[in-house]
Amino acid sequence: MFKLSKTSKLGTYSWSLQALTTCPASLKDDGTLVDACKGCYATTGFYFMPDAIALRQANQDDWKRDGWVADMVGALKKQSHFRWFDSGDVYALPLAEKIFEVMLATPNVKHWLPTRMAKFAKFADVIRRMQALPNVMVRFSSDSINGVYTKGVHGSVICHDADSVPEGTKLCEAYSNGGKCGDCRDCYDKEIEVIAYPAHGKKMHKVIKLSVTA
Repeated sequence: MFKLSKTSKLGTYSWSLQALTTCPASLKDDGTLVDACKGCYATTGFYFMPDAIALRQANQDDWKRDGWVADMVGALKKQSHFRWFDSGDVYALPLAEKIFEVMLATPNVKHWLPTRMAKFAKFADVIRRMQALPNVMVRFSSDSINGVYTKGVHGSVICHDADSVPEGTKLCEAYSNGGKCGDCRDCYDKEIEVIAYPAHGKKMHKVIKLSVTA
């Protein structure tokens, strides 16, 4: 069954999968989570309620059917902005190709796709094609929680707070606005190279505290 979710922060629709189980790039070579994923907001609270889990698990099966692309295109006809993956990631190359088809067929919609899958060479071509579309911004997420990113590679990074925003990045100000984006759509803006997200949530702050004292 075709299911979209509504992101309370953005106020826009999203298509998502279950966190971590569809996030192969969240793991280091030794099988442990990268720092940014240790405090993942999508592993707590609302995201672990039965209805939220069921929606994301249904999506993991649903995208494989033949009519999925057409259904997505139809659902986005009246949308101005769309976020892919407020949880989970584009874990399979055939899924990435289908998402590209949706993006290509909806030039009136601004798409934002945050991902870590650029780590894997086989995704390079489809990500390049996505990013070449004028209505698409793919942001490759840094694994750091300390504001460390690579210029020209990463499109987002986590920093400790608004006072530790790394040079060359644009501060996400949602957390000075009650956690809401309001009218801001910087994450969709291709002119903004890197967004810095201040750490939020008890789980992420605990991860940061442990990293500082380690």
